[in-house]
This record gives sequence, C-alpha cells and structure tokens, in this order.
Amino acid sequence: MNNYVLFVLALIPIVFLILALGVFNRPAYKAGLWSVLIASGLAFFFFDMTPIGIVTAILEGAALGIWPIMIVIIAAIFTYNLAQHTKSMDTINKMLSSITTDKRIQVLILAWGFGGFLEAVAGYGTAVALPASILAALGFNPLFAAIISLVANTVPTAFGAVGIPVSTLAQVTGLDVTTLSYMIVLQLTPFIIIIPFLLVVMTGRSFKALKGVVGITLASGIAFAVPQIFVAQYLGAELPALVGSLFSMAVTISMALIFHKDKKAKEPDVVSLTEGVKAWLPYILILVFILLTSPLFPAIYDFVSQIQTTMTIYQGPGATASTFKWIGTPGVLIIFAAVIGSLIQGATVKDIVKVFIQTVKQLSKSALTVVAIVALAKIMGYSGMITAIATVFVLATGSFYPFFAPMLGTLGTFVTGSDTSSNILFGPLQIEVANSIGVNDYWLAAANTSGATGGKMISPQSIAVATSATGLIGQEGKIFTSTLKFCLGYVVFLGILVYVGSLFI
Repeated sequence: MNNYVLFVLALIPIVFLILALGVFNRPAYKAGLWSVLIASGLAFFFFDMTPIGIVTAILEGAALGIWPIMIVIIAAIFTYNLAQHTKSMDTINKMLSSITTDKRIQVLILAWGFGGFLEAVAGYGTAVALPASILAALGFNPLFAAIISLVANTVPTAFGAVGIPVSTLAQVTGLDVTTLSYMIVLQLTPFIIIIPFLLVVMTGRSFKALKGVVGITLASGIAFAVPQIFVAQYLGAELPALVGSLFSMAVTISMALIFHKDKKAKEPDVVSLTEGVKAWLPYILILVFILLTSPLFPAIYDFVSQIQTTMTIYQGPGATASTFKWIGTPGVLIIFAAVIGSLIQGATVKDIVKVFIQTVKQLSKSALTVVAIVALAKIMGYSGMITAIATVFVLATGSFYPFFAPMLGTLGTFVTGSDTSSNILFGPLQIEVANSIGVNDYWLAAANTSGATGGKMISPQSIAVATSATGLIGQEGKIFTSTLKFCLGYVVFLGILVYVGSLFI
C-alpha cells in the first residue's frame, strides 16, 4: 500500500485521541479505550496484524501499564493520603510556609527542584504525582497544581531514572553516551533557564509576577543548568539531572531563606527539627530507598534487580521480552517508605490497609487510562503505524528535517508516555536521516531526546498521573488543552535551535 495512505491511516488513532481530549473534553479513559479499538481495527485491516498479535499486544500494554507505571501512581497517592491521615501534611505545609509563603517560590522549590530530583532518581510519574499532590495540599488550585507539575516535568526527563533514556538511546544507535549526553544538554540548557521563569509567570498569571523574584528565578535555572553541563560532558548520562536538581533546590531554598523570608511568620507556625523530620520521613525514605537501589550503588542494585520476572507476552514479529522488577521499582519502594514512615508517625496497620484500599478505588479510572494508552502504544509500534508516520515525515521535510526532528521525539512521548520508548522508536531513524542529509548524527539523536521531553507535558499517560494526584479524574481534556500551547511553543523553539545548530555542528 502507498506510504502516504499508510501515513494517513496511522494518524487516525492519534488524531482521534487529540480531538477527544482537546476538543470534545472526553474523559481520558474513554478516549484511550476507543483509540485502542480504532488502532486494533486499522492494524488488522491495513497493517497485516493478526488477531492474536493484536490481543497479545494489548495484554503486554496492560501488563506494563499496571507494572511499573500504575503502581507508581498508586504509591504516590497512597503516600499523600497517608500524610493527610496522620496530619503530617499539615506540618509540611507549616514548614514550607516558614521558608516562604510566596507561591512563586514554592513552585520553584517543589515543582521545579523537588520534581526534577524525583525524575532524576525514579521517573515513572513520581515527578508529577508527588509535587502536584503537595502543591494541592498547600492550597494551590488543583488544576493549576496538575498543569504546573506537568510543565516543570519536561527537561529533567531527558536524564530521568538515573539516565535511562539517554543510555538507551546510546545503545540503540551505537553512539558514545558521554558525547550524546553533552549534545542533549547543549540543546536543553536554554529551556532549563527559561522554564523557571515560565513557572513563575504561570503562577502569577502575568509577566508582572516576575517582580521581586527575577534573581531567585534566574538562580534556580542556572543552578540546575551549569552542573548538568559539566556532569554530562565528563561523566555521562546517569547524574546530570540528579546533580542539577540538588543544586537548584539548595540554591533556591537558601536564597528564599536569606532574601525572601516572610517577616509575618508567627511563632506558633515554627516547627521543631524532630517534628519536621518525622513529618517528612516518608519522603526522606523514598529518596533514600530509590537512591540505594539505583545503579549508583551497584551491589544493592544488582541484588534487587535479580528479583524479577521476564516473559514474552506479545506473539508476533518484533516481539521483545518484558521484565517486571518486583522490588527494585519506584512504586514498590515508595509504598515501603510510606508504610514505614506512617507507622513511625503513629498510624496503625489497620489504618494503612484502609487508606491503601481507598487509594486503589480512587484510581480505578486512572488505571484504565494508563492501560489503554500503553496498549495503544504497543499496537501502533508492533503494527508498523509509528514507522509509517516517521517514514513520510522524513520524506516530506527534506533538507529542513532538522527543524522537525524534535517533533518525532515529541510524538513518540505523546503516544508512549516515555522518553525512553520514544528514543527506542525513533533514535535509529534519526541516525539514518542524519547520515543521508549530512548532519551531525549526535546532534539529531540528541534532538529526539530533547523533543521527547516536551511531549511529556501532553502525554495522556502523564496527564492521568496529574489528575490522579490532584483529584481531577475526568478533567484530562482541560489539562491537555492548557499544556498543548506550551508544548507547541517548546517544540517550535527547539526546532529552530536544532536547525540552526545543524548548520554549524
């Protein structure tokens, strides 16, 4: 069949999903399930996919949607619900208010710094779920908390989960991971500086919101960007986002305490060190557990990684084995931390079980959304729909392809919800195109990852995490419409940067 016909057919599930969410404001779980049905029909009639192939692709997507993705969402909201139950969230609110009551700076600390750190060490939705839920608890409008967390969770995803997206891209393309990491940081640095300003403007709903906080906002971005540049250039993919986010949090909090201390803080609001540590204990344990079981500690990482099951679910051409880590996965580690922390805070086992059951019931529609979106990604990947879109995309753009290269990365993340998956899908293609048009292959491969970071804010999977964290299940369309305009600006600006860079690098 003609490439252009296949291109149009392959776009149908994506266009339907966009219209269902952004125009008709349908709940994400309904839009996702209908998209799976549409993709299944197209795969069978036009892309030579067998019924057993379609069914097993859906099963693989469902399994991966539940584990590790959905378990992270459940774990994050479970932690938040326990914090509400034990009243530790009230103490956290007092502590954050004692640093500053300025919502603009709170956003920089939580959505930008803390969110970036969670993305760096864990990924899988933690960087949206936890900051969004805490911001909502601090009194932020839940819809705003969801949107701001999604916009903040862009550039850190390139080196998320201890650099897995970039190290995976290096593996599938055969490129040197350190050089590739440096190229990605070069492309993302302007965004690392700009996004904190965008977050402040969004918080105040006007450019006037920058008044009085330009210095701390600039410092928050620079403190993230500069360490990333040096770490990526000399150490590779594992640590750029981790080091950058830590520096950013440290600088932002220090400047807030020195230059933006709220003089109206009342004595009763002061929290003792013991109370503070106890209140933050679940979150402290989350960071400790995730760090200890990461590749930064090889002995522990290798041990927990062995507790896993590997199986091939999809039955068809191009099948790959799926691995399920039962301990060394962020969701399980977060649940462990939440349980231990809440027990120390005074919760009973009965209370914890009750809160967990309530959390699972609360997230039933989110589970359907995540399962549907990952199943859709599997059908489109295995059937060749994504390849059909990419092939025509490359043919149609010609010598201007570098401008559009990030858009493929964005498309990959929109469909799959994962920067890593986007790199697997389109990384090799970017190298082929680079060689055919005479552009630096590292630069175009980096563009795929950079573009993929922009796609995180509009991915239905990410939006499902945000709505779950803020109690807005069913309002995914509103969030999608809000983040789409930021995503378009992000990708266009990035496209110009990549195109201009391709002429010189």
